[in-house]
Amino acid sequence: MKNFLNFTFLLTLILSCSPKTKGNEQSAQQKSVSDHSMSAYLMVYFKDNDHSLHMALSDDGYSFTDINQGKAVIAGDTIAEQKGIRDPHIYRGPDGTFYLAMTDLHIFAKREGIRETEWQRPGEIYGWGNNRGFVLMKSNDLINWSTAQIRIDKTFEGYDEIGCAWAPETIYDEEEGKLMLYYTMRRKNGLNKMYYSYVNDEFNKLLTAPQLIFQYPKEVSYIDADITKVGGQYHMFYTPHDGMPGIKQAVSDQINQNYKYDSTWYDSEPEASEAPNVWKRIGKEKWVLMYDIYGIQPHNFGFRETTDFKNFDDLGHFNEGAMKATNFSSPKHGTVIHLTANEANKLAEHWDLDMEFE
Repeated sequence: MKNFLNFTFLLTLILSCSPKTKGNEQSAQQKSVSDHSMSAYLMVYFKDNDHSLHMALSDDGYSFTDINQGKAVIAGDTIAEQKGIRDPHIYRGPDGTFYLAMTDLHIFAKREGIRETEWQRPGEIYGWGNNRGFVLMKSNDLINWSTAQIRIDKTFEGYDEIGCAWAPETIYDEEEGKLMLYYTMRRKNGLNKMYYSYVNDEFNKLLTAPQLIFQYPKEVSYIDADITKVGGQYHMFYTPHDGMPGIKQAVSDQINQNYKYDSTWYDSEPEASEAPNVWKRIGKEKWVLMYDIYGIQPHNFGFRETTDFKNFDDLGHFNEGAMKATNFSSPKHGTVIHLTANEANKLAEHWDLDMEFE
């Protein structure tokens, strides 16, 4: 009997270390933390005027307060090759670690005296922006971060002529037991499309070359993928440049393939929108679709709410409806995640923000 028990224990230990089992256990852990222990919302965003990282906190998911009075918490010129970042995305990993992924790009670098040319390379050949990489950051406390600059063209052979690498986002692939980075990329001045690569645990190296994640049915550019798993389905919202840029959705039962095209426009804007991000309301079966309305001045975010990912209620814009931005304006390309009360209180205390979370 003793030998049998030892064998059973050994077998359980082996199975618990396998990638698929590990992924399932971590997914369950993440779901448990998200559903039962969260008390606050953290939004990350950037601004065009400083190309830097900003953060805002909320205790109810409706009213957000910038933790540094509208000023950057991490300056883009301290972490990026191009001395500026765009499109920040924050993700809580299955073990509670935080991951930041950002576009390494400054679109006003010539005006700011950072470089002598508009772009790093000729625009007529490589197109608008034409950067080649990302800034990846990792933290256990949202205050102290490791930083890595990633260049796709320097990581993989055959990518010397990429025209852009934009809007990276992170998700955990439970089947592979790996972090997956997905992003927009193009060849020279061709069409922008959406790709993915796996990334190492240290979050400082891409492990696999870009693979197409979804093929739009028309020959147009499509950008800014955002993937949310609900039940057994992955909901990917993105921005096609198919007429007026806006927000569409594709759904799959696999994380990085077989997404089904849906012709519906899910934003409610008369002007151009991009950068969708979906986040859940704590303790409720409701999700918010947030997006960047870049076709208006000043820039603002739009919000819609859903329970079934088919029907959406319009919540308006920041300070023009249910959603409030108390001490900041003109946010760009944001992401929202949940925090525990302890995490939110420590972050607020670090930045001398007079907010308390329970």
